[in-house]
Parts: sequence; structure tokens; C-alpha cells
Amino acid sequence: MAYDDRFMSLAIELAKKGTGAVNPNPLVGAVIVKDGRVIGEGYHKKYGGLHAEREAFASLTEDCTGAEFYVTLEPCCHYGKQPPCTQAIIEHKIAHVYVGSSDPNPLVAGQGIKELEENGILVTSGVKKEDCDRLNPVFFHYITTKTPYVVMKYAMTLDGKIATKTGKSKWISNEASRQRVQEFRHELTGIMAGIGTVLADNPLLTTRLPNGRNPIRIICDSHLNIPLESRLVQTADEIPLFVAMLDKEKYILKDKISKLKEAGAQILYLPEKEGHTDLAALMKELGARGIDGLLLEGGGVLNESMLREGLVDEMRIFVAPKVFGGVSAKTPVTGCGIDEVTEAEEFTLSELERIGNDIYARYVKRR
Repeated sequence: MAYDDRFMSLAIELAKKGTGAVNPNPLVGAVIVKDGRVIGEGYHKKYGGLHAEREAFASLTEDCTGAEFYVTLEPCCHYGKQPPCTQAIIEHKIAHVYVGSSDPNPLVAGQGIKELEENGILVTSGVKKEDCDRLNPVFFHYITTKTPYVVMKYAMTLDGKIATKTGKSKWISNEASRQRVQEFRHELTGIMAGIGTVLADNPLLTTRLPNGRNPIRIICDSHLNIPLESRLVQTADEIPLFVAMLDKEKYILKDKISKLKEAGAQILYLPEKEGHTDLAALMKELGARGIDGLLLEGGGVLNESMLREGLVDEMRIFVAPKVFGGVSAKTPVTGCGIDEVTEAEEFTLSELERIGNDIYARYVKRR
């Protein structure tokens, strides 16, 4: 039986409505079709809430016996915070299920489709698969590695500068580009910066969107130089703040640790690597705490370290039509750098857009 692209496209658009609310669950949309008409639709609205399939059944306008079911991700077949979605599909006597993405969750991984087929339901997989896969790179990475999907973000000039020679950086990109960054902060569970950014800019690292979700703020601060009067610390009792420091210095800096904890900050004790916190160990720690996606807004040194460790999964770059010049002006990636061209991390262009006079480019790590 042929499928209709329109219905999966609708399911994809529905899925996107859950952005920023379902982590660490995936974005999922579902549409129920009978005689070419949509009779039910739904999406996963929030973590812990009904899954898209059950939302769609809850919205039915008529009996769905013998209907077709379009869903962007393979239906789950296990008990979690909600019962299995395969169970609901079988109980509602759906005739044919069209699936977009396969679910790499070991608790599903093809078993959802198998269960439907064993109960006499036709299943067509891979419907608009590429478009459905684009919904959930964060989930796919996190469910298989238990570490955050890391998105490096920066704005630079035409000559590759992120600040003038005097350190001024407000503003390189235009207002519309900066608004897009707020959407990134809403989308991803965590945001990470280095202590250099904190000392230079005293940022809040919050989301300035109506009803936007503030990300969990993570600061790489090996020697605990974060000022107690910084805006991050002053808001730590309202918005989660993690400070990652060297484990070996926790007794030396116990007084400051105590004051940071009193302010509401959480301290992460990490092993040392090349004089700084071990970033790979930090990713494992954040993953264990349920942080599935991370927006990296670091300076050049932290960016280079994350790239060198192979921890960056995606890059979102804004290029503004300005030229700063200057040998000492900051660039997006500094640090030690690499010796050979062949050592460079490679990325694939997945999105290119003009935002006013800025250019926005999105690159995904080549697997």
C-alpha cells in the first residue's frame, strides 16, 4: 500500500512542537488517517507525559478501526513512564503503520515493529526517514553513548574573528541571528562555557524567550576561579549551575566550595588531563545526570580542546559581514592546534541559510 508524504510531513511538524520540553526523550509526532482523512493527531508534549501515539488516539474524532497510522519514530514496546505504544496501536485495531525513524534504544530496536507485525498489522518502515532522523540527533546519540550530544556555537566576522583586538564582541551577528541562539538554548538541556568567558563577560547563560526553558549551566573551571559575585553564582539557587573543577584541589579549595554550594551551585570533581579537567570524563558525568544535549559557548581554548578530544558532534556558525583584522584578535578555535591537515575533524554541511546579511551554517560530524 502506497503511503502519502503529506501525513508524515504533518507528523514531523507536530513532533517539533515538543522541542525543549521532552528531553531526554525523543521528539515524536503521530497522525491517524482513515479514507484519506486525518482523524487524529498528537505529539510528545513533555517528559513524563503521554507519548505521541497515545496523544493521537486521545484526539480521535471517529472510530479508527482499519485506519493508517503515521509516526515519526518506531513505537515503543516496553514500560517506562508510560505503557507501550505498540499496545495502544494493537488495541485500536490499526491496519497499517508507517514508521519514519528506527529507534536505537536497546529496549526497542526493531522489537516495536516486530510486535506490531506479529499481531497482524502491516508496517512500512523508513518513510521520509532522513527528515524524521533530523528530528532526533540528540536522542540517537545520547541513548547509544550515554553522553551529551555537543553543539559548538559561535559568531565570527568574515576574517574569522570573534572579538576585536581589545576584546570587544558586542555585537558581531545581527539581532535575528542572536534570537536564533536563544532558540538553541531552549532546545538543548545544557550550556557550557569556560572560566575565561565567565571572567571576561560575566554572562547569565539563560534563555531570553517567552516561556523559554533555561539550560543547565556548566562551567569548566579547573582551579575554581569563578567569582562568588558573578551573575552565574548569584542566580544558582534559581537556575541550575554546575562548576567542574579538578578533584585533586577539592581539599585546598574547600572554603570556596562551601560558599558556592551555599549559593546553590553543584560542584563536579573531575580527574586531571594535561593540567585541566578531563573533558571526556566530564561528558560521562553530565550524561549520567541526564544531560542529553549541550550547547558549547566556549572561548577558543575550550573549543579547541573539545574538538581535539573528538567531543563535538555539530557546529552552528554565524558569519557576519564585518572585518576586524588584527593578529591578536580572538578566533573561534585557538589552543594548541593540530600538526597535520589529516588530523582535522571533518564535518558535513547540513544547513545553510541567510539571516539578514548574516550567513548561518550548520555542520554535522562526519561519522
